[in-house]
Amino acid sequence: MRISRLGTGVIALAAATALVLTGCSAGGTAAGNSNIISANGSEPQNPLIPTNTNETGGGKIIDSVFAGLVYYDAVGAPVNEVAKAITTTDNTTYKIELNDGWKFTNGEKVTAQSFVDAWQYGALLSNAQLNSYFFDVIEGFSYDVDQPLTGLTVQDDLNFTVKLTSAQSDFPLRLGYTAFFPLPKVAYDDIAAFGENPIGNGPYKLAEAGAWKHNVDINLIANSEYTGGRKPVNGGVKFVFYASLDAAYADLVSENLDVLDAIPDSAMKSYAADLGDRAVNQPAAIFQSFTIGENLPHFSGAEGQLRRQALSLAINRDEITNVIFDGTRTPARDFTSPVIDGWSGSLDGSDVLDFNATKSKELWAQANAIAPWTGSFQIAYNADGGHQPWVDAVTNSIKNTLGIEASGAPFPTFKELRTLITNRTVTTAFRTGWQADYPALANFLEPLYQTKAGANDGDYSNPAVDALFLKGNEATSLADANKAFQDAQVIMLKDLPAVPLWYANVNGGSSTLVSDVVFGWNSVPLYYSIMKK
Repeated sequence: MRISRLGTGVIALAAATALVLTGCSAGGTAAGNSNIISANGSEPQNPLIPTNTNETGGGKIIDSVFAGLVYYDAVGAPVNEVAKAITTTDNTTYKIELNDGWKFTNGEKVTAQSFVDAWQYGALLSNAQLNSYFFDVIEGFSYDVDQPLTGLTVQDDLNFTVKLTSAQSDFPLRLGYTAFFPLPKVAYDDIAAFGENPIGNGPYKLAEAGAWKHNVDINLIANSEYTGGRKPVNGGVKFVFYASLDAAYADLVSENLDVLDAIPDSAMKSYAADLGDRAVNQPAAIFQSFTIGENLPHFSGAEGQLRRQALSLAINRDEITNVIFDGTRTPARDFTSPVIDGWSGSLDGSDVLDFNATKSKELWAQANAIAPWTGSFQIAYNADGGHQPWVDAVTNSIKNTLGIEASGAPFPTFKELRTLITNRTVTTAFRTGWQADYPALANFLEPLYQTKAGANDGDYSNPAVDALFLKGNEATSLADANKAFQDAQVIMLKDLPAVPLWYANVNGGSSTLVSDVVFGWNSVPLYYSIMKK
């Protein structure tokens, strides 16, 4: 997701806000409770509705406030949460039984209808939910007209069935993602107002009405009614929205921030020494890229394919990951992540990700023979996310290789950039990436590159790729599914719907005021397990 949370979903590895915070600004406590932990976050792009949240800022909060059928543990394994059992005999019809006793924080019982109504709302075309794509495998889904998901049937308060349009062996694995969370009945009275003060059933709840102070922070407190496996050992979480990673890191070092899940470039060489055994550097399911929209001049058809390949070959990924990231990034070999089962670093065509100045120039010249290049090449990025150094390095590599004007195009906040991308009004290439919603190759590919998918920001469409995605979903074994998704990427390495750059480790740390800090498979800390000393 979002990076989904890509998911989804495009990733923000740092916060978005107009408020500049410096040392001693965040505070190690919140709401007068010394058992509250503080963590960096980012201003959510939209009101906090699960089916309309596919970026990391909102995703961290949604995942804390809501409980789904399953959740993912530290290594990405699904664990039943509200679900008591999820069963199937044919990978097409799934029976879902709920645990009894779950309630939303307004006292309403969580039932099968709570899930079905939320999924029906999320799937309707007229509701324009960013995560609606996740329901397209359920019978009745339409990209063209408003119609209900006929594949959802409620038996009673604790049981419902889901009928899919085709066999989907990994469907249960998807159910821990944001899009599949339940909603209370009150949500539909005024969905926008609900999104400002969401009522969930998860390990945390909003501290009070107005606990979300836009562009500043949001305060969550532990939900005493929560009965699942993510029971908080702390009193709550305060997510602080920083204007820069440098400000967040300064607060961490000065003990005014408890947990930070990204390190600024300025501290990349020193943070391990600064934090000692509180420093974190571990692989995560994060992929970074930039995308060139199909609507931009010179980037459609045969000319566009040649130019995308030329640009990719003009980037010296080895040098950039060593110099800019001090070796905490790994040059990409595909569109997914090495921590996901089925990843391959030797796909046919992956040499387009190698630095090759000679071939880059040759392909650029072939594109010029179709239509001479005009203008400059730019990559848009959010200035609050610490991206300028690598964007400058990538565009300089392109400029020096191809002899064209190339530069970054900064926007003040992540939210501002995402809005332009979502509205298709961005006029340059733009940075993209993905933080997995669930641990499968499919999650790195379908949401971003399937025709009309919710996070397909470049509007890429290739019927052959779509067909291989379908083949992977219908496979009866994980090995067969992975083979189909690998074959799809072979085609994508020619088309380059996004230009893969590198895989990210999660680099972060914690203060001396907390213990039991664990970063999960998707780079997000397990906030509920963090103990305030």
